[in-house]
Amino acid sequence: MEAKSNLRTCPKGHQYYKSSDCPTCLICEKERKPSFGFLSLLGAPARRALENHHILTLEQLAEHSEKEILAFHGLGKSTIPILKTALKEKGLSFTDL
Repeated sequence: MEAKSNLRTCPKGHQYYKSSDCPTCLICEKERKPSFGFLSLLGAPARRALENHHILTLEQLAEHSEKEILAFHGLGKSTIPILKTALKEKGLSFTDL
């Protein structure tokens, strides 16, 4: 069964269609995507998961284990190789808790 899309308006006035209950405005999300840095390599759900846990730098990311990061809602196994590569390029890695 296909979900019906509903027209929504975000607090900034953007109008967009969405079929899920997720309140995230697609237009706002696209506007706030970083243009550089490791967060720019991630999809919106993974980026929001890290931001919601106050992980904004690779140094902050390196303070966590891979297992901890995978437990964040919105972050899946496909994101881990991207994060590992970014950490490695900076001479960092996940902690071994």
